[in-house]
Amino acid sequence: MSGGIDRLKHWAKQIKRDVYAVWFAARDPDTPLLAKLVAAYAVSPIDLIPDFIPVLGYLDDLILVPLGILLVMRLVPAEIMQRCRDKAEAASQKPRSTVAAAVFIGLWLLLAYATYVYFYRATA
Repeated sequence: MSGGIDRLKHWAKQIKRDVYAVWFAARDPDTPLLAKLVAAYAVSPIDLIPDFIPVLGYLDDLILVPLGILLVMRLVPAEIMQRCRDKAEAASQKPRSTVAAAVFIGLWLLLAYATYVYFYRATA
């Protein structure tokens, strides 16, 4: 059972790396124009079909986006894609700032407390 979970984790890390690699490939000057256009859609937060449309909105996210990422990986020449994967791997190895995380968590808690106090006083 543990081997299956490890394979799943490895697969998920590869997908994450490849999404970042597609993002880097979209910005690489050597990437073909068609691949850049497909990559722009695949990694864009803007959907072709909005999520509020029942079934079709999520179908876009589940089918079109992964297919777009796969298409970009096929359209980009292998040496450029490998260079972008290396960039993605290096970017994921950067250290994370626990201080910055603590500051943002503190700000969110302060905002939540201020909201609570505001609404508590408004109803009291």
